[in-house]
Amino acid sequence: MGGLPHVLFFSQKMNKLAITGPYSKIRHPQYVAFAMIMFGFLLQWPTILTLLMFPILLIMYKHLALTEEREVRSIFGKAYDDYANKTPRFIPSWKVRS
Repeated sequence: MGGLPHVLFFSQKMNKLAITGPYSKIRHPQYVAFAMIMFGFLLQWPTILTLLMFPILLIMYKHLALTEEREVRSIFGKAYDDYANKTPRFIPSWKVRS
């Protein structure tokens, strides 16, 4: 319980921010997972195409994440700002927060 699909489904259903489960550690767990998969493909099939596409896809997903953040901020305002101030965008922080 508390996995990515579960958290997103119930947060959207209740019109709330997704801030539990993986979202309690990073704001974009789905993009981090996708980047890890792309990196795995790069290691498994190191071709010119994968070498060229990897950084391009990383840039595109960073841009998408920033766009989504602006949209969510326009909906949730201060609640999102508070969440964003304590939750890293892509690299998790394992420090215990007060």
